[in-house]
Amino acid sequence: MLSRLLSHVPHIIFKPAYDMYEDYLLERVKGGRIPNHVAIIMDGNRRWARKLEKPPWYGHLFGSQKLEEILEWCRELNIRTLTVYAFSTENFKRTPEEVNALMGLFEEKFKELLTDERVHKYGIRVNVLGRKELLPENVRKAAEEAERATRKYSSYTLNIALAYGGRSEIADAVKDIVRDALEGRIKPEDVDEELIKEYLYYPNMPDPDIVIRTGGEERISNFLLYQIAYSELFFVDVYFPEFRKIDFLRIIREYQKRQRRFGR
Repeated sequence: MLSRLLSHVPHIIFKPAYDMYEDYLLERVKGGRIPNHVAIIMDGNRRWARKLEKPPWYGHLFGSQKLEEILEWCRELNIRTLTVYAFSTENFKRTPEEVNALMGLFEEKFKELLTDERVHKYGIRVNVLGRKELLPENVRKAAEEAERATRKYSSYTLNIALAYGGRSEIADAVKDIVRDALEGRIKPEDVDEELIKEYLYYPNMPDPDIVIRTGGEERISNFLLYQIAYSELFFVDVYFPEFRKIDFLRIIREYQKRQRRFGR
C-alpha cells in the first residue's frame, strides 16, 4: 500500500510547477504569430496500447479523446483549421478485427459530432477528405451527415483525412482535370497550381503552416503531399495518446521562432 502511495508523490510534487510552466508557455505563444492551419499525423496509438498490454482499439479510443483535447487547444489559441490523418488507404491492409473496430469508432464519433454542443456553439465545420467510397456504407453516411450538419459553419474547420492518400488525392484531381478538359470546360493552358488546388478533396484549403507527427517516426507517410510544400515539420517522440498541451505549445513556440521564406 505504501509503495503505491509513494508512486504518486512525484506527480503530486511536480504538477504545480508543470501547470505554471504550461501557463507561462501559453501566454508567450499567445503573444506571437499564431498559425492558421495545423495538420497532425496521429501516430503511436497501437504502440501505446501495446505498451499497456491492451488491444489496438484501446489505443485508438484514447487517441480519439486526445483529438478532442487538441480541438480545445486550437480554439484557445484561435487556430482556425485543424487537419488530422485518421486512416490511410494503406491502413485497410491491417487485420479485419482492427479495421472493423476503427470503422465502428469512426461511425460513433461522427454521430457524436452531430450533438456535440461545442461544434455548434463555436461554429466548427467538419470535412472528410479521402476516397469515401472505400468506407463501409454506415461510416460513409455518418461522415456525410456530419459534413451536412456543419456545412454552414465557418469559424473553425476540422478536416479528417479518412481512407486518404496524398498520391491518391493528386491522381483523382488529375482525372477530374482531364475529364473537364476533354469536355471543354477548361483549356490545357488554364492548368496551374491554383487550378489544381480547386480539384483537391477540399478545394482551396489553406496550406498547413505546421505539420506535427507524433510517435517518433520521421516521415510524411503520404499525407497532404501537395499542400505541405512549405509547411514547417515537427516530429515528436511521444505516442499520440500521451501528447500533452505543453508539447503542443512548445511546437507553436518553435514555429514562431522560425523564418518562413517560401523559397525567397
